[in-house]
Order: sequence, then C-alpha cells, then structure tokens
Amino acid sequence: MCLSNNAIVPESVNQKAKVVTMPTNANKALPPKANQKKKLVKEDPIVVGIGASAGGLETLEAFFRKMPTDSGMAFVIIQHLSPKHKSIMASLLAKHTQMAVGEIQDASALEPNCVYLNPPNKNVAIFNQVLHLMEPLKNGSINMPIDYFFRALSEDQKEKAIAVVLSGTASDGTLGIKAVKGEGGMVMVQDPDTAKYDGMPKSAIETGLVDFIVPVEQMPEKLINFIRHPIVKAPDKIFFGEISGRHQLQKILALIRGATGHDFSHYKDSTIQRRIERRLAVHLINSLPDYILFIQKNPDEAKILFKNMIIGVTSFFRDPKAYEVIERQALAKLIEAMHPEDTLRCWVVGCSTGEEAYSFAILISEAMEKFKKHINVQIFATDIDEAAIDDARRGIYPASIAGDVSEQRLRQFFIKEEGVFKIKKQIRDMVVFSLQSVIKDPPFSKLDLVSCRNLMIYLDTTLQKKMIPIFHYTLNPGGTLLLGSSETIGEFTDLFAPIDSKWKVYQRKEGFSSGIVDYSKGITDERSKGTGCKAGQQLPAPTDIQALAEKAILDGYAPSGVLVNDKYEILHFVGRTEKYLVPPTGKPSFNILTMARQDLKYKLTTALNKAFRDKTHTTQKGVRINLNGTFTVVDITVGPLSDKGDSKGLMLVVFEDTTPVPVTVGALDKKTKDKKQISEIKQLEQDLQSTREYLQSTIEELETSNEELKSTNEELQSVNEELQSTNEELETSKEELQSTNEELSTVNTELQNNVDELSKSSNDMNNLLAATEIASIFLDNQLYIKRFTPAAAGVIKLIQTDIGRPIGDLKTSFPKVDLADQAKAVLKDLNTISTEILSEGGIWYSLKMMPYRTVGNVIEGVVMTFINIHEVKRAGISRRLAVVLEDANDAIAVMDLKGQIKAWNKGAEAMYGYSESEALQMNYAALIPENCFDEINEITAKLREGENIKSFKSRRRTKDGNLLEIWLTATGLTDETGHPVEMAVTERDMAWLSKE
Repeated sequence: MCLSNNAIVPESVNQKAKVVTMPTNANKALPPKANQKKKLVKEDPIVVGIGASAGGLETLEAFFRKMPTDSGMAFVIIQHLSPKHKSIMASLLAKHTQMAVGEIQDASALEPNCVYLNPPNKNVAIFNQVLHLMEPLKNGSINMPIDYFFRALSEDQKEKAIAVVLSGTASDGTLGIKAVKGEGGMVMVQDPDTAKYDGMPKSAIETGLVDFIVPVEQMPEKLINFIRHPIVKAPDKIFFGEISGRHQLQKILALIRGATGHDFSHYKDSTIQRRIERRLAVHLINSLPDYILFIQKNPDEAKILFKNMIIGVTSFFRDPKAYEVIERQALAKLIEAMHPEDTLRCWVVGCSTGEEAYSFAILISEAMEKFKKHINVQIFATDIDEAAIDDARRGIYPASIAGDVSEQRLRQFFIKEEGVFKIKKQIRDMVVFSLQSVIKDPPFSKLDLVSCRNLMIYLDTTLQKKMIPIFHYTLNPGGTLLLGSSETIGEFTDLFAPIDSKWKVYQRKEGFSSGIVDYSKGITDERSKGTGCKAGQQLPAPTDIQALAEKAILDGYAPSGVLVNDKYEILHFVGRTEKYLVPPTGKPSFNILTMARQDLKYKLTTALNKAFRDKTHTTQKGVRINLNGTFTVVDITVGPLSDKGDSKGLMLVVFEDTTPVPVTVGALDKKTKDKKQISEIKQLEQDLQSTREYLQSTIEELETSNEELKSTNEELQSVNEELQSTNEELETSKEELQSTNEELSTVNTELQNNVDELSKSSNDMNNLLAATEIASIFLDNQLYIKRFTPAAAGVIKLIQTDIGRPIGDLKTSFPKVDLADQAKAVLKDLNTISTEILSEGGIWYSLKMMPYRTVGNVIEGVVMTFINIHEVKRAGISRRLAVVLEDANDAIAVMDLKGQIKAWNKGAEAMYGYSESEALQMNYAALIPENCFDEINEITAKLREGENIKSFKSRRRTKDGNLLEIWLTATGLTDETGHPVEMAVTERDMAWLSKE
C-alpha cells in the first residue's frame, strides 16, 4: 500500500480500483530507530517519471493495463494541466489498474506499486525519495513541468532514474531527458507513429539519447526486463578493476576508437563503467565478452556508446549566478577597455549543441549594448560530437528553452517559429563551431575568455593536470577561465587567481607553467600511435648537430643553475646541480631551500630574499660547502631572467664553482721553475674565463631565440587551426545556403500561390460572415479563444486581446449559461448542442455548438454560433396574441390618435354591426354620441401626455342607430422611441355584464 502507518482507509474503498490521496510525510510517525531499521530491510522503489500531455489519457490507460501491480516501481505522472481546474485523472486511471492512484500531496514519501499524479498549477520535485510541490516561477516564461521533474529526478536518483515520454505536443521533457542521461539513467519514448500527438516523442528522439522507442503497450514488459537485469539490481557486478575486466574494457574502447576516431582511455573509470553497464542492461546482456561480440555484429552500437560517453548536459544560462559573475567581473572590464577595432575572443570547450556558446554571445551582446560600445566578437565553440556541432550550427531549439531563457531575451535574440526558437543572425554570426578535441588537437591562442564546464570531471587526473596549463597558454594576460561547479584548478595556483571561488571563475596570472607540454600538438599526440610512445610523450626530433654541440659545451663548461618562482619552487634545471642540491628524504619537494645542501641554505636564503625584494641581481661569493670531507668554494648569483622587467616574477639561481686549483709544474725542480711557463698558465686561465663568459652569452642568446621561435611557431599553428575551423564553417554554410536557396525558391513560388488563394478565400469568408451578421466564436481543444466574428463582439463583449484566453474566464452576457461546460460536453461526446438562451439584456438568441473538424476529420476545438431570434420570438407572441384578441367577445379596436380605425375584431363586428372592411374606412368618432365627444378628446390628451387611463362607463352608437351602455378600457401604444402613436380600446356591452 502507498499509505503511511497512521493513514486510515475506509473499508468501503473499492479494492479493485483504489483511488487514494497520497500521504504526507509517510515515515514521520516512525521513531528514529524504527526508521533506520526500515531502511535496512526495505529497498527504495525504482522511480519512473512519466511525461504526458495532449492525448495522454488513452496512452496512460493502455500503459497501466499492461503494467503488473507488483512491479516494485513507483510511477510519477507529470501532465500539462489547466491551473484553475481540478483534475479527475486519478479516478479515470484507477479503473485500469489495481495499484493505488492519487494526486500528490506536499512531502509525499514514495512507495512501490503506486501511481502519483501531479496537481494543477504545481511543479513536482523529488528529494531523498520524497515528492515536494513547488510553485512555478512567475517570470513570464512558459512553465515546463516535465522538464522540471526529470531534472530533479536525475539529481536525486542518479543512474537509477528512469524517464518515459508519452504522447504530447511541443517539446516538454527534451531537456529533462538530457539530464537523466547525463547521470547515466534510462530513457524510454513512445513510438511517434503510435502517438496521438507526436511532438514530445519526436523532440526527445532527436536528441539521440533515447534507449527504447516502442509502442506504449510494449513499455511495461521492457521496463520490467530492464529493472530486473542483474546489473541494474546489483550495480558494479562487472569488476572492471580486475585484469580480465580491464582487458575487456580496452577492447571496447578500441572498438569505439575504430568507429569514431576518439580515445576514451583517459576518461574516469566510473564514467565508462556506468555507461557500459547501462548499455548491457538495455540489450539484456550479462557479460563484457558478449557485449564485445554484440558491438562487432552491430557497428552502430559503438557509435551509440560513444554518444552515451559524451552526453552534453547543457542548457542556456546554466548556473545564472556564474554568468552574472562573468558579466560583472570580466566582460564589463574587457569591453570597457577595448577599442572599436579590437576583437573579443572566447573559446567554449565541449560546447555540445551550442547553448553555452550562444549564452555567452547573448551576454556579450547585452554588455556591448549596456556600454554603448560595439566591438568584433569571435567565439570558438568546439566539441568532438559531429551531430551536436551540426545541431549547434543550425541554432534551432525546442520551445522548452523558455524555462531557461527570459521572455525579454527570447524576444530580442530568438525568432519564434512553429514549436521552436531559432537564434537570430546577429548572435549566430558571433560563433564559429568546429570539430576539435581539446585532448589531441592544437588549442586556440590570444583569448580573453575560456569556458570549460563539466568536461574535466569526466577525465582522469593525468589529463586534468595537463589541461589547466593549456588554458593558461591560450589566455591573454588577465584573461578569464570558467570551470564547472564541481571542477577546480587544483595545484595550479601559480597560474590562476580566483575571481569567484564558488562559481569557479579564475583570472590568468603572470607566470610559466611547470608542466612540460607541447601546446602546438594538444595534450596528447596522435602521431605517437604505434611507435611505443605513451600518451603525452613526443616523438624524437631529427638529430641536430648544432644542438648537440651546444649541449656538450653547456654540460662541460657552463655553470649550473635553476629557475625558481616567487614560492622558491624550482621550475627548470640548468646543468648538473647535484653538488649543490639534493632530493629531500620522505615527501618529494622541488623547493630550492629544501633541496639545498646545509652549508648553502643560509647564504642562499639571504640572496633569494634580497633578489626578490629589490628585483635585481645579488651575489654571495666564496661560500664554502663540504662534499665528503673536501671543501668546495662556490659563488651564488640570484637575479631576474631579464633586466627589462618582463621576467614574470621568476629568478635564475646560478652556482659557479670557484675552488682554487693549485698550480704545479710537474717534475721540474722548484729552483729551475720557469717564470715564463707560469705566465702562460695564467694567460690560459684568463682565456678560459673569457671563453666561458662568451659561451654563457651565446647560450643566453640561443635560449632567447629558441623561445621566440617556439612562441611564434605555436601562434602560427593556433592561427592555422582557427583558419581551418573558419574555413570548414564557411564551406558548410555555403553548401547549406545553396541548398536552402534552391529549396526556398521552389517553396516561395508555391507559398505565393497558396497565399493568393488563402487571401481570396479569407476575404470571401470575412465578407460572408459580416453579411450574415452571425456571431461565431472558435475555440481550440483547451477551450481557448482562437478567433471570433465582428458580430460576436457585440454578443459576448469580446475585444481583440481576448484571443488566447479561456472562454471560462470571460464574463458573458448569459449569466445563467455555462458556455465552457457545454463546450467540454461537445468535445467529450462530439455531438451538436442547439438551444435558446436569454441574455441579461432580455434578448433571445439561438445557441449552436458543434466540434471543429479539419479536412482530415481531426477535432481541433469547438465552434459556437449565436443567432438573434428576439424579433422572431416577439412575432410569434404577437401572432398568438392576435388570435386571442381576434376571437374575443369584447369589441377591440386600434386607432391612431386622430381616431382613424386601424384594427377591428370579430367582437366589434358583432357588437356594432360594422364589418372589418367597413370599420377600417371609418373614424372612431362615428361610434360616439354627441354628448360623449369630450371624453374621447380627454382620453387622447392624457395618452399624449403618457398618463394611464382608468376604465370607465360610456355609451356607443351601433350601425342600426341603437345606443349601447359599455365599459371602456383605453390603452396607449408607443413607437420605438416611447412616444404614443396609437390607442387600443376594449369595450364590453354592459348588458352582458348584467347577465353575468
């Protein structure tokens, strides 16, 4: 059951179709120990998130009819619901399953074999197997409840998350399944051919991340087989760490490299393991050898596994706070300092489908607008996924991005097309997309900003340590580096300073990297394949005799030394330094003071402090050191690499051996010592010293030249790489434009003809509707107003801005008629409703509602018409009244205010003897005796003034001349303006009254 221990279920609940309200805080009543014990003995259910929209009811019914009631799964259904109407889905769905079905209450603990439904106007989140209701953000953007839950599901359940996308319009769920796949979860989508509305399934499939595409009737079986697979039930069942497992893994990686050209051997083992285990479960394979055989028989599987390895979990403005830091701390300063002819250069590494690259382009565009300064912008966006790059180049994204992009930005930087948003040209032109591997291809250079987010977390430590120096090399001084929230620069604090530690924004520091990396070839050189070189090693260059000679001279004659930074860490060794520096015992260290021999430490410390403080050369002469009982004298010189102030905070420490060498003259007797020979020896010593100095100068010049040449070569290679990328982009764009131009030319002709026909038809229809003066309103399937005729505006008080509003939200002129309920009945039964309704103004209308059917006989809403039948209604009443008056026994006549008779009934014919034809030629005065003329004048005067006339007794003359005593009732008849125009009289013979 899905109820907590303290929940009460009435005995009358139908056990076959249980409809329950999900409990709140299901385990809250348990004491801590009981709660802990429960966790030990009870497994959490596997959570299946199901996204459904239009046409979802039939699909869900079919799904749960096939789903066993004891699967052990908890199903959370997220639908698009009207925010103001209570859903009855629970009662409808409960008829098709014996599992408990109910609407989610806040803080509902998940239980197995239960179905949870989202309530209207709430987003659903999951945290530690507990469902929470969240208020949708009121920021003007479209709420995407399915994406919202799938993202929360991926964060909570990780690789155990299962997302199912069913029938529905638009693209809600697409971004959510990317998050699920990013955590290693499973995605299943309804076959679009079987979906009533294929928008959501097609959008999900286009990501290339879907594991199963099946009809809804087959989904339960696939789900059960999947969750019961040994690897899903017991993760880490395959031991990749064992020798046999490692060998099998290498074979799989070799197959991927053969199919795609990319080597994943430096990806983290945990990442590779999760992806491979997921594919084993999808194909119901239990061992690595069987999976290797499966890949060999199905070559596309290697490409699918490659796609799973590089899942790009990305979105527009992901981590908005990080973008705020970039805008405030980096872009503002950069743009403000630039001139119009300058170029702002950025590199987005691992750009996936382009959302992050376009986010930076939008951010930069807004910053330029803010500072009223327009500069050239060049954003290089690279990835190894060719399909993702193609998608990025198109710049077309599902409507669900409205959940990540503000309404203002959507209007300013996107073009809204049918169900999608397309990047505007001004933003598209800022970005150059290119296939590039940051691991093996040369990097870009002279960049102002580098973004590498959530790539390094998938790589092993070796590659991570090599990527940070690469980024340092590519950035200009003071450039900005942005990493993912789970990434860091690690030990490279000498290369980057933090701008914002929380959002991993760093600024490039002046300095050299201690890592020896050939930047012109990327981190690893693919040309080393098959040569026995390990990744990262370089091939031996052709023999350079000059270099060999210079090296021999350096080793034999030049003094020894080291290059150190401001932390006294050794970055480079020159010559043999074992006489002065020795490795420490225990933990390895390259700190020069730690490695210095004991006799050197004091003088060396003094020299280093003075050199760094004064930024100048300092020398400590005649320092004696004891080497195994023999004393050696050495001069220590510490100074900047250059006197021009561009040494970037680095110091060169030189050790020069000055131990005096005793001069002997062999076997010559001291008395016969030749002064000339002594002089020659001194001369040779001086020449040797001069040679040393000259050699040292030559060495320095050669080193400088080599550094300059290497730097120039690196820049040229980077520029060449950029030009190649740009050229590829231009060639692709040219081909696309040519093809698109041809298609547009053909389509344009067809569309023009269609437009002309539609325009003519539209004019005919508008004139027809205006001529008939029939009030018509057209509603969609959600009962939102699509359009209305001009006559409808007078009936229901509609204005143009009411288009798109629900009919139920409007206050109509018919307070006693619920138009929305009647429209729902029409949609449900597909019948036509006809009835007469009375407006609050007392006007009668004939209301007719019928389903709106397309040419393809698809129901797309409701049509309602209102016809004014008030005059017809009045005419019918008048006809009935006329019959009554015509047959009355009393004499009834109608005359104008001058007395001319206009109407004469049968009672008047019988009472006065004049036929109707005779009476219509007479004046009423012919019936009045002379002594009664005053009363008729008085009646006429009162009627003109609008006064009521009381009935009274009078006398009338018949055709035979007889006088009759009558009882007279006079009534004034008015025109449309309320003025009296006629008079009706009813006269009863007093003789009849006396008889009665």
